[in-house]
Amino acid sequence: MSYPDYKYGTGLSNVGSYQVSGKPFAKGGLTAPASGSTPLKVEFPSVTRWVKVIGHEATSATDLRVGFSEYGVTTGSNYYRIHISNNANHEGGYAVPLELKVTELYFMSDDSIDNIDFDVVAGLTGISVDRINNISPSGSNWSGSIGVG
Repeated sequence: MSYPDYKYGTGLSNVGSYQVSGKPFAKGGLTAPASGSTPLKVEFPSVTRWVKVIGHEATSATDLRVGFSEYGVTTGSNYYRIHISNNANHEGGYAVPLELKVTELYFMSDDSIDNIDFDVVAGLTGISVDRINNISPSGSNWSGSIGVG
């Protein structure tokens, strides 16, 4: 018996998708809002192979929160910080590619007053965004997973 509506495609465990160079993705001139606001969400058109966050020279706010869910960046503590002053030359400090398979990232300043400017560069796989679909309220990007929020 055949199933005409079933479509074969690559999944999250497809090794070849992570062995080849990623399709380029870049978003510049982004601004993360001050903490206490709604975080900035960056969505990727397909699952990422790697992601690089590059902060611009900071004013008084120097830490950028990067998380995998809105809850993790705002209410929870499931995010990591990038110290922006280390990235003033766009290549120093923490501006290294992280090998992450995600479909979206959330950004917020760690400061309650100042915003932070930054850029995002990523290498994309050929894996469709709908392949990350777990038991979360949003159904995407590992939201609801341990360590994500």
